[in-house]
Amino acid sequence: MVKKIIHNGEAHAIIIRAQYKKDGIEFFTNDNDSQQLGYMNRPEGYVIAPHRHNMVPREVHYTQEVLFIKSGKVRVDFFDNAQNYFQSEILYAGDVILLADGGHGFKMLEDAEIIEVKQGPYCGERDKVRFEPVNEDAVIIK
Repeated sequence: MVKKIIHNGEAHAIIIRAQYKKDGIEFFTNDNDSQQLGYMNRPEGYVIAPHRHNMVPREVHYTQEVLFIKSGKVRVDFFDNAQNYFQSEILYAGDVILLADGGHGFKMLEDAEIIEVKQGPYCGERDKVRFEPVNEDAVIIK
């Protein structure tokens, strides 16, 4: 299963559940998106030709992250760019999420291992604005 988190017409995230399976290749992002997210399911013996990537100048305006939930259970809270909370989702071991826009926060609902991939270079505290998390009594799980 693939779920897109859309709020006020903006794509905030794409969640690929651990159970998702499809033959071949599928990209969930557009060619012009800053971070590309795809899935491959290839049979034994399939060959991807050796290749390298060319140096192509790119301009990155916002950091986008891909998280792989290796183990545990995690709640992700979504905020718009004005820091207004609008919904939450629960992620489980094996799930993958691309955080593409807006704000986000996390609460570990179980011990969790997470692998994070994002663009660099990292700019330290200039890279983000921190703000208050959602109140527990206001959490909306969709």
